[in-house]
Amino acid sequence: MNNETSNEIKENVLKSNTSLVGIVCKDGIVMGGDRRATAGNLIMSKTEQKVQAVTPYLVTSGTGGAADIERVRKIISAELKLKELKTKERPTVKEAANLLGAIVYNNIRQPSMVPHIVGTLVAGFNEDGTTELYTIEPAGGVYKVKEYDANFSSGMPFILGFLERQWRPDISVQQGVELAIESLKSSTQRDSGSGNGIDIFTITKNGIKHAVSQEIIPSFK
Repeated sequence: MNNETSNEIKENVLKSNTSLVGIVCKDGIVMGGDRRATAGNLIMSKTEQKVQAVTPYLVTSGTGGAADIERVRKIISAELKLKELKTKERPTVKEAANLLGAIVYNNIRQPSMVPHIVGTLVAGFNEDGTTELYTIEPAGGVYKVKEYDANFSSGMPFILGFLERQWRPDISVQQGVELAIESLKSSTQRDSGSGNGIDIFTITKNGIKHAVSQEIIPSFK
């Protein structure tokens, strides 16, 4: 395959350019994302839910190739179930994040016509009731988030700029949901790879909740 054909495939593969956000609150974690998926300059889907619970205690969201994101979700869900069966203990959020990082690290080092490039946010609650948020870079590095993050989503500059002025260490999950809504809406106004709707999940010691499911409808004046 020549370089021109290879580049065309890379540029037009279905991608989740995405606006993602993860916010650490005093009583839990808030994670949100938009719903637009693109291929080149085309909007291929307006209903792609990018934030999903992969286990009863873990939520992930991803940016990059749509097929790669879905594959990683399926693998991490299966691997965590297998680990729990083998050890008779539920994996911690940190263990889940490190496992996902290892999967990403191995995937990008396999020769491929279309490179595996996925950035991921991982949040969950542990058996002791603590909650944690991790960001996993496309190269597989795993980092604990102590404030907020947008990974490498295309809406990152707008989201981080907004949260830089609005986030506080003592915010509640309820306040975090409002911050997530505003940061995602700010991003979708300026980032062409993001839009059409938002989904926001809350992760607390009481469990995972799909707190916001909202379609963004254009209005014409």
